[in-house]
Amino acid sequence: MPATALSPDHQRRHDIDALRALAFLFVILYHVGMYYVAGWHWHLKSPHEAEWLRWPMVALNLWRMDLVFLISGVSLGFLSRGQGTGAPLRGRGLRLMLPLAFGMAVIVPYQAYAQGVANGMVTPGFGAFLLRYLSMSAPWPKEAFDGAEFGITWNHLWYLPYLFTYTALVALTLPLWRCAAGQWVRRAFNGLRGWKLLVLPVVPLLLWTMLLAARFPATHNLVRDFHLHSLYFTMFLYGYWMGVDTGIWTELERLRRVSLALAVAVIAVFFALRVGAKGPPPGLLTDTLRVLYLWLTVAAILGFAHRHLNRPWRWLRWANESVYPWYMLHQTLIVAGAVLLAPLALGPVIEPALLAALTIAGCWALTDGLIRRVNLLRPLFGLKLRRPALPRPLPPEPGWRSPSPRA
Repeated sequence: MPATALSPDHQRRHDIDALRALAFLFVILYHVGMYYVAGWHWHLKSPHEAEWLRWPMVALNLWRMDLVFLISGVSLGFLSRGQGTGAPLRGRGLRLMLPLAFGMAVIVPYQAYAQGVANGMVTPGFGAFLLRYLSMSAPWPKEAFDGAEFGITWNHLWYLPYLFTYTALVALTLPLWRCAAGQWVRRAFNGLRGWKLLVLPVVPLLLWTMLLAARFPATHNLVRDFHLHSLYFTMFLYGYWMGVDTGIWTELERLRRVSLALAVAVIAVFFALRVGAKGPPPGLLTDTLRVLYLWLTVAAILGFAHRHLNRPWRWLRWANESVYPWYMLHQTLIVAGAVLLAPLALGPVIEPALLAALTIAGCWALTDGLIRRVNLLRPLFGLKLRRPALPRPLPPEPGWRSPSPRA
């Protein structure tokens, strides 16, 4: 996930590092699923669409990005300790906006091209498409590809401007969060225990959903995405408040089994209402179950991660440097893999397994074989420049002695 180190190694929250990597692995698998799930819009759709896939996709979709934004808030909580307004903005601004610009110009265009060709609104020939796409000189047909009305699109990279916006909002209001009232809010949240920790954080999420969900459906265009902003920014704030506190993490760990059991029960009721209802279930009941499941699932994940993942795993250093490039590359590789595999008619089992394997292999090969090794590419994928190793001092010659302190 796009984020810098939480703290020095001896103070690192290894569970957050691990969750960041695992959360984006789920994002990759989720986007592979989007190619196959029936009835859901995506850039390309497989002839092997599956109705049954909606259930696990819904169960994952209701919390996956909320968890990602909470983890990003935790990272900001560590990074902003003792810093003023400018430091978080400078640190994250360059690491978010430069990869966004590069990704929109270099990585995302093939997704738009493949979708336009599949829709019959773009003439085959990627070179000609890319020149027109980058020039933004001529309007595209509205349904050519997602974001065609803007002439250029960020597709799956929408997370980057959202994260920068939330970081800027917190950074610019740091005096508010550090004043007596702001500290009281933080202490009140981190002081939640027992059932209060599992219920009260749901209240703002439910309120935003009741007020905004019907009027502002998800768009990922940043400007009018008010419902998603309300949820994601609230979860981002929760993470920011939780960051350096220890008591709330201990309580989440203690409640992990309870929160998991409740989350399973809530999603079971949610699905049962959708299956058994002749018409749409009541809005308030559905909204309550949706956001309650969201928070209970996130709480369970945080609790189990704090219990079992908070240790210096050998793979964490590699994962911390790989997750940002993998995030940027994965969806274009999925689309390219789908275009490559579709003519082979491999069927609904072999094809998705091979598509996921090709995507992961492509992310690994490009990241470890090229991006991490070339200093020019590293900032374009959100990585810090690799500094040359300092030469080691030569060993002393035989018979040489250091001068006496009294000499």
